[in-house]
Amino acid sequence: MGITLLGSVLFFVFAGDPVRQVHVYWGTQVPLDAALGLGAWRLRGLAHVRYRRFWSMIAFAGASFTVGDTYQFVSNLLSPGAPALAGGGVQTAFFAVGMSSNVIACLIFPQGLRTSREKFVFWLDATTVLVGGGVVAWCFAFNPISSVHVDRVNASVTAALVLVATFSATKVALIKSPPMARIAAWPMVGAAMIQGVSTFLPGDFQGTDHAYVFVIRLLPSVCIAVGPWIQVVLIRIGAVQDAPKRRPYSLLPYGMIAVTFVVFFLMLPSTATSQLVGATLGVVVITCLVAGRQLVAFHDNMVLIERLDAASSTDALTQLANRAHFSTEMIRLLDRDSSVLLIDLDDFKEINDTMGHAAGDALLVEIADRLRAAVRPGDLVSRQGGDEFTILLPGAGADDACLIAEEILRRLQVPLEIRQHTVVTRASVGIAPARPGDEPSALLSMADIAMYEAKRRGKSMWVYYTEEMGARVGAEAVLIREMAQALENNEFHLLYQPIVRLADEQLTGVEALIRWQHPVRGLVSPVEFIPLAERTGQIVAIGLWALRTACRQGAAWRREHPEAQHMSVGVNVAGRQLRTPGFVADVAAVLAETGLPAANLTIEVTETAVLDDEESNEAMVGLRALGVKLALDDFGTAASSLGLLLTCPVTSLKLDRSFVESINTVGRQSAVATAVSQMASALEFSSVAEGIETVEQRDLIKRLGYQYGQGYLWSRPVPADRIAGMWAAARVGA
Repeated sequence: MGITLLGSVLFFVFAGDPVRQVHVYWGTQVPLDAALGLGAWRLRGLAHVRYRRFWSMIAFAGASFTVGDTYQFVSNLLSPGAPALAGGGVQTAFFAVGMSSNVIACLIFPQGLRTSREKFVFWLDATTVLVGGGVVAWCFAFNPISSVHVDRVNASVTAALVLVATFSATKVALIKSPPMARIAAWPMVGAAMIQGVSTFLPGDFQGTDHAYVFVIRLLPSVCIAVGPWIQVVLIRIGAVQDAPKRRPYSLLPYGMIAVTFVVFFLMLPSTATSQLVGATLGVVVITCLVAGRQLVAFHDNMVLIERLDAASSTDALTQLANRAHFSTEMIRLLDRDSSVLLIDLDDFKEINDTMGHAAGDALLVEIADRLRAAVRPGDLVSRQGGDEFTILLPGAGADDACLIAEEILRRLQVPLEIRQHTVVTRASVGIAPARPGDEPSALLSMADIAMYEAKRRGKSMWVYYTEEMGARVGAEAVLIREMAQALENNEFHLLYQPIVRLADEQLTGVEALIRWQHPVRGLVSPVEFIPLAERTGQIVAIGLWALRTACRQGAAWRREHPEAQHMSVGVNVAGRQLRTPGFVADVAAVLAETGLPAANLTIEVTETAVLDDEESNEAMVGLRALGVKLALDDFGTAASSLGLLLTCPVTSLKLDRSFVESINTVGRQSAVATAVSQMASALEFSSVAEGIETVEQRDLIKRLGYQYGQGYLWSRPVPADRIAGMWAAARVGA
């Protein structure tokens, strides 16, 4: 701007000296051209990769202009002739090369058009504009009204400028993702327009007698040089480049119709008859009326489309952005490093179950308001569905995102009234870093991984995504996929651990324990794959296989060994299985298929699987109706309710091994073991102690009143043939 101001001042200082004014004119052009090239080159490195080729060609154009204008400036200094604003052959050649580079950059830049119809409409509008520009160029450059232009080469270049200006305007107006913000693009578009118009201005504007002519002629170079630097500033300050508001129609073709009519009137000869003038006016008026009527219809359609777009992009309940709109906006807003938050309400199902869905909806509306209040202007809040929300924080790094997550949790924990009930809401928040070009689905997956990590750590907290989390989840995904194939490939097998009667240490039953022999990994621990199977639902199919296999084996033992007639076969069942519709019918079918009496089957479940769960409790009642025995496994380790023992139809309690391993040395362990034994005796349950490894533990457990024992003291989990050997040994002993 300083160079422009200095040049403008010198034009007036040297008024009346056109030679010096021309020197100043070409001398001022050179730094402006260099500024264009340098600004475009800087944008090549700062802008998105998809704009790199565009800015490379604009930088090349700036370099061409610089070389040509430098040559012209030096020529005017060394060989002054008649002062002229028109360039010589060399300057014109470099100028043409630069303009060609600009045209090619516009032509090869992707318009973001996907369908054939969109491409056809775009090029139809563009062709209309270009034809209109061609008419103007022909009438004013190649066939001027008053024969002002005698330099046909300069006239041709000027005509090209008009075409470039109109085409650039078309690109800016029609493409979906322009390479620069409109505030930066319009000065560059205006530069070519000003150049074209000023070249065609008649009279004094074509001479060098007035200082303002030089100022006007310099203005296009200023505009085109300023554009890239405006875009550089916008990128550095992190300004979001809003997508141009698009109409379902373009005004440019109508504008070119108006321009063509104006040119047509100017071309009418002064001797035209009144009939010709009247007919021309009639054509113009009718065309304008038809075009106006069409624009009114377009406007009405646009209002309807905007209403439909708003409805289709907004969640009906909370009025937040919906999933589809959020994904679309993420692509647009991710022009710099940002953050994505995924918020999942903790225990929201309890609100719907206890207070009704209307209360749940009211809570979601309140949550949406609190999320809006917790974020910054320009952040995008969305409801993904159910009780899950996402937030995009453009330009927010890890520190800012964590602070906003803290604010969200603080606001959510403020009590609120829902239908005369005070509700305190908590949530788990996952935070993921977002970079330009990232896929929305991948970012949401990362945030989802972090959110589940927050739930795993205890809920009501935020967790920032790390690569280690992603690697673990990736490994789990592979294991889940291989687990689905393992059942088909017969990679699972059962081991059986004996359960003995403590009074005489006779074998009375077994617990079936599943193992996975992976063809590559080797033996996969149940601790590793059972939780995954429960989470994915694969436990239903795997558990049914284990139940059928154990029952078939138990029936075989009963047929082959008379001592096994009253044995119990214990099979572990997960809560997911109990809640599966038809589970009781599946158990009945397995018993009928294998021939194992229901009284010989013990279903072992954990406390957490049936705690406050109506579906699980109903399944337990149905199993007891079949005659199947029920055992609470790992008793004492969960946040159990003693009322559960009164409502759940269990037949035995299994003391967890954690209370047995230190029972000789830790007083509290012994106290808990004693209490469990006494509760089992009072409620007429059988009692089993797990994890007995030493004689001392056995003796103490026996004195505490336990009826059965299980552990390494008698046997580790072994294959079925080893259990058969134990039954045979029992027969020999008898």
